Amino acid sequence: MQIKRRLKLGVLGSGKGSNFKAIADAIDAGRLDAEVCIVISDVETAGILDLANTRHIRAEFLPPGRFRTKLEPEAELRLVELLREAEVDLVVLAGYMRMIKVPLLEAFPSRIVNIHPSLLPNFPGLAAWKQALDAGAKITGCTVHYVDNGMDTGPVILQAEVPVLPGDTPESLHARIQIAEHTIYPAAIAKVAGSAGK
Repeated sequence: MQIKRRLKLGVLGSGKGSNFKAIADAIDAGRLDAEVCIVISDVETAGILDLANTRHIRAEFLPPGRFRTKLEPEAELRLVELLREAEVDLVVLAGYMRMIKVPLLEAFPSRIVNIHPSLLPNFPGLAAWKQALDAGAKITGCTVHYVDNGMDTGPVILQAEVPVLPGDTPESLHARIQIAEHTIYPAAIAKVAGSAGK
């Protein structure tokens, strides 16, 4: 008899950790059969590390080095080491502001997921909600997708639409997109967990 084990998650984040909190809350509520084994940030003062500590989840700061948009090669290798030590099945990017490079992509092929605040392939890259407003879009949203070596180009797992309302500012639109993110990210991970169990 095969015993199904919970999906082990490693979460990478650079900010306050609202998506990590949504995932952890979904696990606590029994909506997601997974466990967060480690949280890693490239920002020493990131709120996501405080949230992990509060929940008694291993929290690690990884000094990123001299680059602004990626890790130093040595840091990238250390990141892989930390995730392997924690026996992670799926790497979850939750507001992680660095490009993922080959060592991590090779160590976790088709096992890295990200959430992006637009309906990809529309508006990849930074400040996607502002891009949507500037383009006059009537509908935007968020996308959970697998990570590949491009910028927000991996296969889509789940999307949610968010209407652009008259009078929306970048801040008001982003706030509503984040509410949708907090719903679909745990659902997308549950979907990945379900397909991994087959």
